[in-house]
Amino acid sequence: MPAPDRIVRLKTVLARTGLSRSTIYRKIAEGTFPAQLRISVNGAGWRESDIDRWVANPVAWCPKGEAGFDDRRRNE
Repeated sequence: MPAPDRIVRLKTVLARTGLSRSTIYRKIAEGTFPAQLRISVNGAGWRESDIDRWVANPVAWCPKGEAGFDDRRRNE
């Protein structure tokens, strides 16, 4: 049984990616960075596995289940 995915907060994401806060939110809006999850009324975080996948290959990253994401954009 795989270990449950941890939720990491912004401070951890900043340290792991080396990006600034504004760059992370810009990339989320562009769809080139994992989106946040709402974890409470005033709190949000990211799935650790999504951040790990992005760090491993930021250029090819796309949301899970959207493997053809880049192909669809080229056809527009």
